[in-house]
Amino acid sequence: MTKKRTKNTKHGRKNKKTEARRRLWFIIAACIIIAAVIGAILSRDSILRRIFPLKYGAEVAAGAKDYELDRWLVYAVIKVESDFVPDAVSGAGAVGLMQLMPDTAEWIAWRRQEEYFPENLTMPEYNIGMGCYLLSYLLDYYDGDIDLAIAAYNAGSGKVDEWIASGEIEDIPYPETKAYVAKVKYTYEKYKKLYS
Repeated sequence: MTKKRTKNTKHGRKNKKTEARRRLWFIIAACIIIAAVIGAILSRDSILRRIFPLKYGAEVAAGAKDYELDRWLVYAVIKVESDFVPDAVSGAGAVGLMQLMPDTAEWIAWRRQEEYFPENLTMPEYNIGMGCYLLSYLLDYYDGDIDLAIAAYNAGSGKVDEWIASGEIEDIPYPETKAYVAKVKYTYEKYKKLYS
């Protein structure tokens, strides 16, 4: 009888060890899963912050403050217009971070009562200041309607005024401008969500 008891005791210890190992592996697996989920969340935000960066922070902050703009909107326009390339030039001839047409920049300089230097359009501070002026002007002109202001930033206020006069306010009649407005608004929301 004594031998049987020893055998059962050994078997009982073996079951307890096996159960303890299972619990340990379960805890380790749970920790790995939790770490992976946290890592994925953090890396997702990290990836998004690389896609939607905060370059030229001082210049954007100054322009947004000077013209009472939401800086996330300024970042969105820069991201969509030039993807933060200061010397970008479009096929149509728009220049710099906020992609200003030289004649528009000249008009802005005239409105701000300052001398116009076209060669400065690739300088971040100069370009962002002018772009913020234009964006603020358009928001005021269209009574704060962000869709109209962004559409006018892309297509020009003359075209947007024609579109409004025709009564087609419900839908932007220019596919390129419609896509541009949607992209800027999407980017604007991403900036607000990531950084606000």
